[in-house]
Amino acid sequence: MKKILLLLVLLLTINFVNAQNTCATALPVSSGITVVGTINGTEAPPQNCGQTIAGATAAEWYAYTPTANHTVTVTTDLPINIGDDPQVHIYTGTCGNLVCVAGDDNSGTLGNPDLLSVVTFNALVGVTHYIVFDNKWSASGVSFKLNEAPFVIPPVSLVSFTPQSISLSGYKDCVVDMNNDYLDDIVGINNNSVQILKQNVGGGFTSVTIPTPTTNYMPSWSIASGDIDKNGYNDLLYGDGNGVTFMKQNDTGTGFTMMGTTEYVFSQRSNFVDLNNDGNLDAFVCHDVQPNVFYTNDGAGNYSFTQGGMGDFPTGGNYGSIFVDYDNDGDPDLFIAKCRGGNSGANVDELFKNNGDGTFTDVSVIAGMAEPSQSWSSAWADYDNDGDMDAMIGASAFTDGGHKLRRNNGDGTFTDITVGSGLDNFEPTNIENNAHDYNNDGWVDIFMGGNNILMNNGDFTFSVNPVAPTNGPIGDLNNDGFLDVQNDNTVYYNVGNNNGWFKVNLLGIESNRNGIGARVELHGDWGVQIRDVRSGDGFRNMSSLNVHFGIGTAQNINKVVVKWPSGVVDQVMNPGKNQTLLITESSTLGINDNRNTAFNIAPNPASDVINFEFNTNQGTITKATIFDLTGRLIQTSEINNQKVAIDKLASGTYILSLTNAEGKSFVHKFIKK
Repeated sequence: MKKILLLLVLLLTINFVNAQNTCATALPVSSGITVVGTINGTEAPPQNCGQTIAGATAAEWYAYTPTANHTVTVTTDLPINIGDDPQVHIYTGTCGNLVCVAGDDNSGTLGNPDLLSVVTFNALVGVTHYIVFDNKWSASGVSFKLNEAPFVIPPVSLVSFTPQSISLSGYKDCVVDMNNDYLDDIVGINNNSVQILKQNVGGGFTSVTIPTPTTNYMPSWSIASGDIDKNGYNDLLYGDGNGVTFMKQNDTGTGFTMMGTTEYVFSQRSNFVDLNNDGNLDAFVCHDVQPNVFYTNDGAGNYSFTQGGMGDFPTGGNYGSIFVDYDNDGDPDLFIAKCRGGNSGANVDELFKNNGDGTFTDVSVIAGMAEPSQSWSSAWADYDNDGDMDAMIGASAFTDGGHKLRRNNGDGTFTDITVGSGLDNFEPTNIENNAHDYNNDGWVDIFMGGNNILMNNGDFTFSVNPVAPTNGPIGDLNNDGFLDVQNDNTVYYNVGNNNGWFKVNLLGIESNRNGIGARVELHGDWGVQIRDVRSGDGFRNMSSLNVHFGIGTAQNINKVVVKWPSGVVDQVMNPGKNQTLLITESSTLGINDNRNTAFNIAPNPASDVINFEFNTNQGTITKATIFDLTGRLIQTSEINNQKVAIDKLASGTYILSLTNAEGKSFVHKFIKK
């Protein structure tokens, strides 16, 4: 009788269904046992989450969407499967843009040899997880069991800091590399000089003060940094209450020239960003009392002024601009945190989609982001590691509600998930909010008001971690892989822990030199983490342009992927942890890999001369430069009848960059024999 009852219970928990053949037709499943038929679905897995997918030509697709937070186990380690050899992949995201969460091939215990799979992962309510079996090792049917257990919140390592005094003059809101060694420096701005505390290799700083032309417009509201003329040294933008100043660093890092402006701009947040994707950094400045303004780069680091087109409310209210690729289409979109009391309409947050042609469309309403706000800044990051950017809009006052947490749905819309996140009960307000992984556990935290970092629990909830510093410019100021904070004349060094880390420095060739607007992905056992490279986040400060990841206790990194603004995709396989990697645009592409290349070259390999021919008219080519694979400039060449001489180069592999009269660059890799 007991056996009969057990059989009935088992039968009731089995989903007798035919597996589905594509992501779009993935069959919904819940807890219990599901029988997978022959693995012959027409859509193979897009990326490996198990052992390998090389050779997989078919798969069966299932969709699991929990109604509550669970720790989920998917297992084929069942007696009925002994002798089978299944491999499982777990993804989140949307079809065509899936991200690995977990996967397994041979972790079961049954059979000899064991070929069965077991995988456990945390699943958040409402987030669809795709469960996929491929035919790499076997195309025969298999059964899997899905078990929902109470959600286990991973232990969170708290973060603390040790103060150390420094001597810095002027405005003290900038941490960024200023001498082209990719180590974060500290910058102080005076009206006739720039003081730089240059980080020394091995620790400490060397102070250098460089005279500048006198300016009336100081960074009294915000500061941004980036290499606007591609000479290898970062330049500065000062956002003042009356106007904007640009300070361009010379080709040796020993002096500055000033580009003064005459337009009235009540500056709030300022950013460097390539608005028209021509490979040159433009500048955007929020205007407090009028429509926003931007400055278009002519390719030589000279700017032309435009007002309107991205935040046109007549009386402004524009405070915290941040450029973030919210829709994963490869170009930076714009979110503006608004602050203006009353019912003026100037206090409604705005989201602008980048159309890819230098124009932006207001999608605030359809995206679900148009709400009244008293916010000076927002903090954007992939808080749940599902492959898209989520948002926290920080309240500077509770006039129009408190802090808001929005989950990216992956379809261009957002869901308000503030309730229960910990942000709904967080009372301190602030004008500065930024998102970084401060304890290197692989989950992005939020530095907010009241000297608090909200530590990410990995389930869209946050725990308050009081710290000594207030929110300030962020960077790795002793190059130990943990992020530090600068407040005025004090550096607060992150005490750190045993968690691993990985940093990426970028050198753009066809894209802007800093790689601002690039998407960097880090793949490993955790799935994927993503970062967007930004100049100017939070409200006032400028933080490091270097890309930082924490990886927790993971020992291996599968790959790092850089998706450049130009469309070039570089990837490095199996880099070691606890290191900094410099990636030069196009350096990992094969010699004959012409992805996103506008011109062809011949011969390749070549001995003395390269001939080039563009696929479409790209205007007059005025300059040819050649770089090695570390991004070091090797040669500037004259162009003669679409030919470039390379006879003086040593044998090796190089990148040829051709620049037109408008300042746009195009690249191709070649071999010198």
